[in-house]
Amino acid sequence: MARPAARWGALLGFGALWWWAVLRLVFTPGAGVLEGAVAAGGWGLSLLPVHCVPKSRAEGALGPGRWRAAWRAVARATRASPLHRSDAGSGP
Repeated sequence: MARPAARWGALLGFGALWWWAVLRLVFTPGAGVLEGAVAAGGWGLSLLPVHCVPKSRAEGALGPGRWRAAWRAVARATRASPLHRSDAGSGP
């Protein structure tokens, strides 16, 4: 693993680059594709799920095949009654 100082340095460097791109887009009329790409890329990285754990270690995770069984149970419980045919009449 990288040292904490190196990680913080990289984090501050990329953060400064992202803010430079965003501020240049806002305040400079000649800002172009490079600034837009850096700003959009930095925003997109913020959407990554970085706090994920493997499924086997996740609390409350279902094992393989359990989703299928759960959906089958739901399908059996919510099965609607069959539709009556229009020529069957309305009753006895």
